[in-house]
Amino acid sequence: MLLLIGGLFAFFLVVGMPVAFALALASIPVFVLTGTMPPTVAVQKMVTATQSFPLLAVPFFILSGNLMNATGITSRLVNFARLLTGWMAGGLGQVSIVLSMLMGGISGSAVADAGMEARLLGPGMINQGGYSKAAAAAVIAFGSVITATIPPSIGLILFGFINEVSIGRLFLAGVIPGILLTVILMITAWLVAKRNNYAPDLETLPTFRELSASFLDSIWAIAFPVILIVGFRFGFFTATEAGAFLAFYALIVGFFIHRELTLEALYDAMKDTVADLGMVMLLIMMAAVLGYAVTIERGPQQITEFVTSLTSQPVMILILIVVLLIVSGMFLEGAANILLITPIVLPVLVHAGYDPVHMGILIVTLINLGGLTPPVGIIMFTVCGILDVKTGSFARASIPYFAAILVFLVLLVMFPQLSLLMPGRLM
Repeated sequence: MLLLIGGLFAFFLVVGMPVAFALALASIPVFVLTGTMPPTVAVQKMVTATQSFPLLAVPFFILSGNLMNATGITSRLVNFARLLTGWMAGGLGQVSIVLSMLMGGISGSAVADAGMEARLLGPGMINQGGYSKAAAAAVIAFGSVITATIPPSIGLILFGFINEVSIGRLFLAGVIPGILLTVILMITAWLVAKRNNYAPDLETLPTFRELSASFLDSIWAIAFPVILIVGFRFGFFTATEAGAFLAFYALIVGFFIHRELTLEALYDAMKDTVADLGMVMLLIMMAAVLGYAVTIERGPQQITEFVTSLTSQPVMILILIVVLLIVSGMFLEGAANILLITPIVLPVLVHAGYDPVHMGILIVTLINLGGLTPPVGIIMFTVCGILDVKTGSFARASIPYFAAILVFLVLLVMFPQLSLLMPGRLM
């Protein structure tokens, strides 16, 4: 039955059916052919999947990100990132990587970050920085993966919700890996820039006064993830309550501090939030149906038994699942991948002795890495579409950054404390 479910799901994707509906329709054999469950249970699962207090964090954080983007935060962060790194080799490429780290605490979405930076920084990288279109697309796309780890990552929220892992611990676990990935990508961008003679964006180092002024101008955005960490550390709020607080915080910043949030911009932010949330919730509902069908058929247990029958070595089990996640990321959008694949593979990893928080950071990063690869890499196609880049050219320009991500993943696996240090010390 599991093979039939998997085959139907693959068939629906191949014929171009939206992922959410492919998830639901692939579960039909369990409810129709086996006779063990009436079809009405599928409807009940759709409804109950949305009745979760932790899941309220998703709309709040999406709204917070859209509100902060409407308050002039983005332009302030671009200026701060430019002063920090624009004088380095690679110029705007370095700026895009640092901006991804800073924006990770606001947007929480790699696709949103990549699309924004491609429009904002891409033309300047090509026209003034000496980057080819493919090179600009590569550095922007790979930099966006940083947002998968920096709180409040939507991917980490969904991972924690669907796998019953503490979202607060996941947020804290992502801070050090996010900073490490930023440093590794900056070194890679510097080496690529030196080899290709990409021009710096700034001719001279900024003065301390300029950096201080820009930092203070951006302080309300930079404080965004810091408030999360402090709040979790001292128990001021849960992840859901943090989302509600930050939505209120964004309104205060927009209306009374920056005074750039208008009623029209507020309406647009809420409209964008409804559209984003509709997509996410539809995926959650449909994935709940398929997840229930797979559970009835003992899918996680069978997969665990199959993997452990191939090898009993934890490292080999992890390598097999890493390959599976990269391949699945090539075909599925990130949220769908988290909701569908992680409930199946996480029990295997926990059975092999890995910490679920540590694996959460690794898995969400891997899934976002899949968004950079054909045939259905949504991050890749978003950036390539905006900058008019062919997939083959993007792939060639991406080789150094793929190598950098692999170095990061190896370090993350070899040194679990990179992700477990802050949750262990602060919670």
